[in-house]
Amino acid sequence: MGERMFAAVMPPEDLVGELDELLAPRRDLDARLRWTKPEGWHLTTAFMADVPDVERLEESLELATSAVPQFTIRVASGLAFPHPVAARILALGVTDGEEDLGALSEQSRHAASRAGAAPDGARFVGHLTLARSNRGIQATKWLGLLDSFPGWSFTVAELVLVQSHRAGTRYDEVARFRLGRKLP
Repeated sequence: MGERMFAAVMPPEDLVGELDELLAPRRDLDARLRWTKPEGWHLTTAFMADVPDVERLEESLELATSAVPQFTIRVASGLAFPHPVAARILALGVTDGEEDLGALSEQSRHAASRAGAAPDGARFVGHLTLARSNRGIQATKWLGLLDSFPGWSFTVAELVLVQSHRAGTRYDEVARFRLGRKLP
């Protein structure tokens, strides 16, 4: 079996710091929620459970990202998956630049397929996962809280390839790809 990996956009440090400060006093309010670590926050564009050839995937992603111009997104507004009355995931959604992020996801997924690493999932919804629950929770109050946050805009200038280890939520950065960089 190959490597477990994902391609993602990493939020800037100031966003991570501000959001972490807003969430810190609230993390103990619901024991059913497992909060993701701020240093691992990302917006996944493609997840690949089995990458047989990492080098081939890197080459494919480099080619794909060279054709995608940089763009700006805004992360704001609470999301709950699969549904607010039975949420297993709490996240912040992408409210501006979702089409551009979706296009980057499509390019990432095509690059993975060309490299022989079948991407998971079908429908893309740009989001930054904040917490998970094994059992669905009523998330209406959490969504109200997340909606009250100011939101953050930032320029997406690169895509990051990350190895995700099966044991726990440890991530290792493998490569970075600058968007819109012309290849020789």
